[in-house]
Amino acid sequence: MPTFKRSAISAEAAETLAIQALAFLAGEPEHLGRFLAITGIGPEGIRSAAREPQFLAGVLEYITGDEPLLVAFATQIGIDPADLARACAALGGRTNDRDLH
Repeated sequence: MPTFKRSAISAEAAETLAIQALAFLAGEPEHLGRFLAITGIGPEGIRSAAREPQFLAGVLEYITGDEPLLVAFATQIGIDPADLARACAALGGRTNDRDLH
């Protein structure tokens, strides 16, 4: 799995991480259902939405906003949970991590 420095993450790496996060959500119907309900997007719209950096930032915002989900995802792919906040910032999203340095 990718390893990230404590500095900024490239937009390309952030998109890859967000797509992995989306796949993680899709693997758990309960998580995916909640994500879809919150975002208002239907299952048929995910594929096209996933091409948009702001949607991908939203995926990362969703995961970073739920600590147990964040820890589970980060553990599954073997990264520091703070890397998700950095990736979110790289895509122009809000972050829940105040210490990105």
